[in-house]
Amino acid sequence: MSSATLTLSNTGQIAIPQEIRDELHWEPGLELTLETTDAGVVLRSKAKKRTLRLEDLRGFLKCDGPPVSIEALCEPVDYTADWEICQH
Repeated sequence: MSSATLTLSNTGQIAIPQEIRDELHWEPGLELTLETTDAGVVLRSKAKKRTLRLEDLRGFLKCDGPPVSIEALCEPVDYTADWEICQH
């Protein structure tokens, strides 16, 4: 971890030293968030939008009931009764 002393400009800007940007892998265009705290401020890189892979979803949906067979999952669904209720 590094530290640096920064000077606030007349327009409210600061420059983050290159060695700090290199250490944090901050590239031009990176969005940052500035949060105020009782102790001062916290500057963080904004979380990147993460794309999910199928493996990331394993265990996401929980079922408390018995397992359903593949055959039962593949059976056609009859929506006739639901459709009749909606028509009345």
